[in-house]
Amino acid sequence: MKIKKGFELRKICGENIIIAHGVENIDFTKVISLNESAAFIWQQVEGKDFTEADMVKILLDEYEVEEPQAQADVKALAESWQQAGLVE
Repeated sequence: MKIKKGFELRKICGENIIIAHGVENIDFTKVISLNESAAFIWQQVEGKDFTEADMVKILLDEYEVEEPQAQADVKALAESWQQAGLVE
């Protein structure tokens, strides 16, 4: 996977929000907000090719979480990013 060009993570009023640049990326019907751990993963993989396994490793290295929980959380996060069209 790779985050598509034209998307950027910004902190707005204390919230981690994905901002779209370019007409083809703009969908004003959705606001994509990330919690702190999802935003941390985004920052670590931005501009790189990555897999779900890479995302799990990022969680395990940064947070005190059991691997099965990290795997489940990453699977849900990756699916939400795919459904929102953020990754290719």
